[in-house]
Amino acid sequence: MDTLLDALQEGRLIELPDNDKKHALQFLSHIIEAIPSVPNNTDVAGLVLKREESFNTSLGKGFAVPHARVPFEGDLLCAVGWSPIGIDYGATDNIPVHIVIMYLVPSNQRNNYLKEISNIAKALMELHDENKLKSLTDLNSVRNYLLDMISTAKDFVGPEARARMIQLEVRESIAKLPVQGLEDLIIEPIQIIIDSNGNHLALTQNKELLDVLDKTSNISELLSNNGSFQISNWRILNRSYTNYLGGRIVYDCIAIKLK
Repeated sequence: MDTLLDALQEGRLIELPDNDKKHALQFLSHIIEAIPSVPNNTDVAGLVLKREESFNTSLGKGFAVPHARVPFEGDLLCAVGWSPIGIDYGATDNIPVHIVIMYLVPSNQRNNYLKEISNIAKALMELHDENKLKSLTDLNSVRNYLLDMISTAKDFVGPEARARMIQLEVRESIAKLPVQGLEDLIIEPIQIIIDSNGNHLALTQNKELLDVLDKTSNISELLSNNGSFQISNWRILNRSYTNYLGGRIVYDCIAIKLK
């Protein structure tokens, strides 16, 4: 899902101005047409709408993946639109579409496109939470939802993609830190194990961070309720989690602090 990550990193996640299907597809098409690497006069909107007339591109569960195939070579590109209300997309499951991921598919990228769509479909089948999708309230929560969906699907993405997800998450967390001293960041990976009684065990190589986490009694509550939170001088970012037998949960996190 590298192309979806590119769109999130480069700011091509937007809130759609209304819940009309045609308008949404035209809007996203113009976002793609404005990318500098796309040749002038590339009619993405025309290609997407023409294909949609003969084939509905909904994946179900509130997602759609329209695309435009073009005869020139280049990078696989996409833009992502979020509809808070949901679009009447004509989906076979009759569920309104909240997330539209539109692709531009150059002639040399068709295999990569098929792989990307296949991975998105697998992630939706295994991991998607429709109720959570409906409850999203802003673009930041949508971005985090998509990152969490990709990150949790570890079987579908390689180490390079996971590294790029960390970079994006770190960048967003840095934006919430004080402006001065950003060059002196300390970034530490952490794993936090929560048992069935809510007790936690932190695994980190940083002694100061370990002491802070060990002294905090409500780690389980913070992890389950928040994507990120502040403890002392550390900002903790929950990237993903895995459920195990016996009611145990392992959280994969990173911690950020200014020196």
